[in-house]
Amino acid sequence: MDPENRNPSKVHLVSSPDSAEFTRLTRVLTRSSLIALDAEWKPIRTPQRQSSFPTVSLLQLACQLVGDSDESESEECVVFLLDLVSIPLTSIWELLRDVFVSPDILKLGFRFKQDLVYLSSTFSSNGSNPGFDKVEPFLDITSVYNHLQRKEPGRKMSKDIKSLATICKEVLGISLSKELQCSDWSQRPLTEAQKTYAAMDAQCLLDIFNVFQAKVNNEGNLFHNLADRDSPNSNLGLKDILVEDDMCNKIMRIKFSEALDIVRATASSEVSQKIAAEEGIILRSQQRCTLPMDASLLKVVKKYGEKILLKESDKNPKASKRKGKKRSSAGFIRKENQLENFEEWRGPPPWDLSLGGNGSPKFLCDVMFHWSCFHSKWEANGTLTQVEGLAKHLRCVGIDAATPYSKKPDSRELIDQACRENRVLLTRDAKLLRHEYIIKNQIYRVKSLLKNEQLLEVIQTYDLKISEDQLMSRCTKCNGRFIQKPLTTEEAVEAAKGFQRIPNCLFDKNLEFWQCMDCNQLYWEGTQYRNAVQKFIDVCKLND
Repeated sequence: MDPENRNPSKVHLVSSPDSAEFTRLTRVLTRSSLIALDAEWKPIRTPQRQSSFPTVSLLQLACQLVGDSDESESEECVVFLLDLVSIPLTSIWELLRDVFVSPDILKLGFRFKQDLVYLSSTFSSNGSNPGFDKVEPFLDITSVYNHLQRKEPGRKMSKDIKSLATICKEVLGISLSKELQCSDWSQRPLTEAQKTYAAMDAQCLLDIFNVFQAKVNNEGNLFHNLADRDSPNSNLGLKDILVEDDMCNKIMRIKFSEALDIVRATASSEVSQKIAAEEGIILRSQQRCTLPMDASLLKVVKKYGEKILLKESDKNPKASKRKGKKRSSAGFIRKENQLENFEEWRGPPPWDLSLGGNGSPKFLCDVMFHWSCFHSKWEANGTLTQVEGLAKHLRCVGIDAATPYSKKPDSRELIDQACRENRVLLTRDAKLLRHEYIIKNQIYRVKSLLKNEQLLEVIQTYDLKISEDQLMSRCTKCNGRFIQKPLTTEEAVEAAKGFQRIPNCLFDKNLEFWQCMDCNQLYWEGTQYRNAVQKFIDVCKLND
């Protein structure tokens, strides 16, 4: 299997409690001892985030079926997408609560506490009080990744928090695209790309854990014997045990839980539930029947297992902790309106003939890091602004699109380069719009998030004329132009010596090669070329 083009396992969209998918979900949950959790929502980009949490629109559950499952599923993993926009939340609250606290199911997540806060808020505001406040047993993929890293003698482990995409690349060798991370998850219907993205985000957590579990088992890093694992106080007498901190309380609670089971069998359910609620205990008979964990998974849980507990303070949105002079709401709105006005292109561009330009569009695409979503997990997943990908798309349609000289340019470097080269700076950073001396005609804030939509936005904003002859006429690597005269196979082989490898399968195809005049990169009109040409014909609607 090609890891770069990996697709998720079987995916089921659950949008109604009366659907076949919901029935399948409830059945699979009783046959799963390992479930990966993730959530998606429309991000809040305004000061409203200080008074409310985002509303979760989608909850992903990637379920790994146990080996002896009698399910008809042929896959080892099944992914369910719970459409929280369509399904009544009261109909699934109890099911999810039981999954979150079931001792027979290990839950995986990537910095999932923030997801749980938003999820609890979403359910509470839709009639399912008190929402959710606990996930146990739980294991964070960040902790899994840290355990997977070998600590070399004399070298400290990095304290930097890796993004999920980085962990997937290092552990699984796959590229996890985060392009749809900030898309509008509240819109219905969801696109196929959104479904695939959401499913992969959850399934990759299972894959990473499986690598971790195999490594731990192979290296024998678990408990050495059952006696030490099951009872660290097995050699102590009763007197010694009872003097241990909190040991008496633990024994009493275990016996009380067993007594509640007896009460449950002999008394009315209302009485037993009231007693359990007062003690904060979930009755075993109330939990859904699930298969117990196998020995290997149970060992991992006992050594590495964690839990998420939400306090009341976690459930209240926190105002910004920044110190300084408070601005009035009127001043804030006025500032936002000014920025919105700056975002609108007023022209003419610097390449306009009336300004002494040569009529050829030229852009500079910002690649600064962009935190567009208020989400602590997403902050760890901070991806490039996607305007960098826009540069390659512009080059593919024959437009001159440069990138900054440095990997992490500051505002001054971007401004200087745009002015020096007479380019329009394309960015998604609103702060750059405050540099009034460059705003006029040489900066534009791209509003779209997806690369294809960004390309169309720029084409429409600047009324760019794209023809089929222009497609793939620039080097996507460095933005250079191609040598006009094509190279023969022999010339291409000579030009590629010590620089680029040409596959042997191309020698008998009598292809023409093209070379970039700046970086000397070689290109040929193969399958990828034809697919790319057709893609941009469709994106730019050149056949319409």
